[in-house]
Amino acid sequence: MARLDGKVAIITGGSGGIGAAAARMFADEGAKVMLVDLDGDRLAAVARSIGDERADYAVADVADGEQVKGFVARTVDRFGGVDVALLNAGIEGRVAPLLEQTDEEFDRVIAVNVRGVWLGLKHTMPEIARRGGGSIVITASTAGIRAVPGIAPYICSKHAVIGLMRSGAMEGAASKVRVNTVNPSPIETPMIHRLEDAFNPDHGNRQPMAEATPLRRYGQPEEVAKLMLFLASDDSSFCTGGVYMVDGGVSAGRR
Repeated sequence: MARLDGKVAIITGGSGGIGAAAARMFADEGAKVMLVDLDGDRLAAVARSIGDERADYAVADVADGEQVKGFVARTVDRFGGVDVALLNAGIEGRVAPLLEQTDEEFDRVIAVNVRGVWLGLKHTMPEIARRGGGSIVITASTAGIRAVPGIAPYICSKHAVIGLMRSGAMEGAASKVRVNTVNPSPIETPMIHRLEDAFNPDHGNRQPMAEATPLRRYGQPEEVAKLMLFLASDDSSFCTGGVYMVDGGVSAGRR
């Protein structure tokens, strides 16, 4: 039997990169998936690649409470409930020293990366509990356990979502709702290429983040999605409150 047979999953940030890889993998393992993002064209393309019977999509801002309620309700109406939530949507913000970040730039990163996770927990946990329990997987980052200069709002946001995850794990346990984070190092996605270009404006995209990884390469979205699949499935039935690294060894050198 497929690992997510009969399960329904909501995936935010589902239009590309890690979210799209997870959506395809979850569907291949038997799940029906509701994809959420702001890019309707890319969402539709990912949903079509999976098939109409197994995938649907909702264009929504994860930082807007009414829109989050709306896509959760749409998932219940279309597929009958929610068993898994992959809270994956996130933005990197502008690369600049902490003292040069504007209030608006800080607030937008926190809105998407932290408020979006909080709203996702708030509105999916009751639906998952109604199904007798399930799994919430939050995309954090190696930035959630360490820091690098130039992206203070992003660093702050990823530290914060680990705290939200731990709170959700503690409060969801009685309803058999498991909550964990997956913490990738730089993964080969458009976000990482934007960051590389911003950190190295005079040198082009030389991939110093990949070179600084002990395995000396970027991770691939599918490598992250495999860990997400494990945490979404019943294979991880005793796993909650955990910070799971998929980082090519980056955290091994953390002081």
